[in-house]
Amino acid sequence: MAAPAARVIDGKAVAQRLRARVAERVAALPFRPGLRVVRVGDDPASGVYVRNKDRAALAAGFDSETVLLPADVRETALLYLIGELNADPAVDGILVQLPLPPQIRQEAVVDAIDPAKDVDGFHPVNAGLLATRQPSLVPCTPKGVMHLLREAGVPLAGARAVVLGRSQIVGRPLLQLLLDADCTVTVAHSRTRDLPAECRRADVLVAAVGRPEMVRGDWVAPGAAVIDVGINRLPDGRLAGDVAFAEVAGHAGAITPVPGGVGPMTIACLLENTLDAALRRRGEANGGG
Repeated sequence: MAAPAARVIDGKAVAQRLRARVAERVAALPFRPGLRVVRVGDDPASGVYVRNKDRAALAAGFDSETVLLPADVRETALLYLIGELNADPAVDGILVQLPLPPQIRQEAVVDAIDPAKDVDGFHPVNAGLLATRQPSLVPCTPKGVMHLLREAGVPLAGARAVVLGRSQIVGRPLLQLLLDADCTVTVAHSRTRDLPAECRRADVLVAAVGRPEMVRGDWVAPGAAVIDVGINRLPDGRLAGDVAFAEVAGHAGAITPVPGGVGPMTIACLLENTLDAALRRRGEANGGG
């Protein structure tokens, strides 16, 4: 097999630089931004992810704590806790780890979080602010995608971007961010006619569908930038993205790996969101934002 033509975008390195910038800004503040993560149940995968968040937040100088609730907790109890965190002046950011058990409505939980403390960026108020190009807390994964594209020097103004996936968490907010970067954006999905042809039109292709190695080499235009948001566990235990990396790397100009691409950016952008929320709540009087 020929050596991949694509330049690999190192998400770990980009995330490390962003975390260092956040830590430097936090060190200059007269207070510690407060982050509270609420975890329901003891799912092992969520546990690893939450512990990584805790370590990153503490390393950046945040006042960070995780609240662990039992898997059978009632929705009313979780909503009461969120109300307490909303009212706590020491808390700047609230994150409720998803997914939630079936007795709890995700929409009710998201809606209950104070939009000013919604560091996941999922609250309808933040979605509306983003759509109307006003300052908001932006979902961490789409924000991370934009950081990667810019750090990699991918030209965005005037570029044709295709977002494969239309979720509220990635696809829809990413559409807004790419539009704001002056891209011409198409959102493609399972009902799109001739999906491979649509993807081949992209200068920037972002795959966020949750189907392992769905995007094949002949779906990608020569020289395109390909961002793989997917992370899928294969039957043999390996992790794979939504992009067939070896095939696509032979066509693309730049590509993110899985793991080590978009994933590390999510926690880095969570820290950036928490810092921004802390400064906005204080009127940005302490600099930054």
